[in-house]
Amino acid sequence: MAGDAAWLALVEEAALEPDLPIVDPHHHLWDHPGSRYLLDELLADTGSGHNIVATVFMECAAMYRADGPVRLRPVGETEFVNGIAAMSASGIYGRTRACAGIVGFADLTLGEEVAEVLEAHQAAAPDRFRGIRHAAGWDKDDRVRRSHTNPREGMLLDPVFRRGYAQLGRYGMSFDSWLYHPQIPELTDLARAFPDIPVIFDHFGGPLGIGPYEGKRDEIFVRWKKDVAELARCPNVHAKLGGINMAVNGYGWHKLDKPPTSAQLTAATRDWYLHMIDVFGPERCMFESNFPVDKLSCSYGVLWNSFKRIAADFTPGEKTALFSGTASRVYRLPSFT
Repeated sequence: MAGDAAWLALVEEAALEPDLPIVDPHHHLWDHPGSRYLLDELLADTGSGHNIVATVFMECAAMYRADGPVRLRPVGETEFVNGIAAMSASGIYGRTRACAGIVGFADLTLGEEVAEVLEAHQAAAPDRFRGIRHAAGWDKDDRVRRSHTNPREGMLLDPVFRRGYAQLGRYGMSFDSWLYHPQIPELTDLARAFPDIPVIFDHFGGPLGIGPYEGKRDEIFVRWKKDVAELARCPNVHAKLGGINMAVNGYGWHKLDKPPTSAQLTAATRDWYLHMIDVFGPERCMFESNFPVDKLSCSYGVLWNSFKRIAADFTPGEKTALFSGTASRVYRLPSFT
């Protein structure tokens, strides 16, 4: 899931608009056998020519505590990431402030009892912890892998889950949503039921392109457009623009002899981006890298060049929102620009 360095190096591009400040609101850190992505690897990517001023870490089940109550073990990830953030904040590693915001995991199906976990996350990173992602990606077809949290069908509609979700409002936390495109109406229902809890819609709602969805992109796009437009009617929902180059999306970039150029990425995916910006507005959208997951398909520099190509005709104010302003506001980050 971290990409092949030699393969990625086959396509190199100079950064477009290299001075444009960027807050990358979605990346991971981990140390798995054969796949290491920690501060050094992150900074090698963010240092690829674009002006990345800050980042937001997104939970990925890394560095959980080895013992103690199961419900509290995910707090280990926040402790780990807050240490990385402190290293970056020292300035020793350069200007980019990595992990200026942290989104962790708590099992919202605990209902009201999840409050203990939320308080522990806040205590572990009081200046940086911002919210929870409890991934809901589920499909009835076994060819589509379920999210790492092993959610069950209809989780977002479950009353016990919603009692846990309500605790986010009590602690002033946001909710990052990761699901698959057939589940978008469930998220809309959830967002409407809790209008005071900020929701961040990750990865376009996971438009699938594998298994039973392979070869049906045009058909899926029609349904997706309607579901996303309905979701955008919820003013508490903001949208992340990225995470559409994963294997699950079905473009097959990782199978090519050479990785895609930014022009190729733009040509293949532009319509998804423009619809999101159209229905949410730039002030509710933010470009995201989803690295190192999307690194399976393209390099960091090429990816951000594709975003800049997509936004080429937008005004300076709209670009500020898309590349840094929305992310800074939604995740309540200090000013780095």
